[in-house]
Amino acid sequence: MNRIHILLDDEQKARYRRQAEREGKSLGAWLREAAEEKLAATEKSGRLETVEELRAFFNACDAREGTREPDWEKHLRVLAASRSRGLEPT
Repeated sequence: MNRIHILLDDEQKARYRRQAEREGKSLGAWLREAAEEKLAATEKSGRLETVEELRAFFNACDAREGTREPDWEKHLRVLAASRSRGLEPT
């Protein structure tokens, strides 16, 4: 087992220790658990590293939502038309 030293000011240490005590854990156990949770959240979010992974991600989003994003060029035209109409006097 290895030991890691971290620098904390007195207030940080006291806050972490109080929370650990509320959860019935030692400060060391609480810090280890917090580190594991942070690592798991990072790993869970995943990282898209290829074009194929990006396409698969967007396809999964479309499937989940049941629709596709609008064509970007069409979307820009709709925005531009809306802005133009907003400038006309009433």
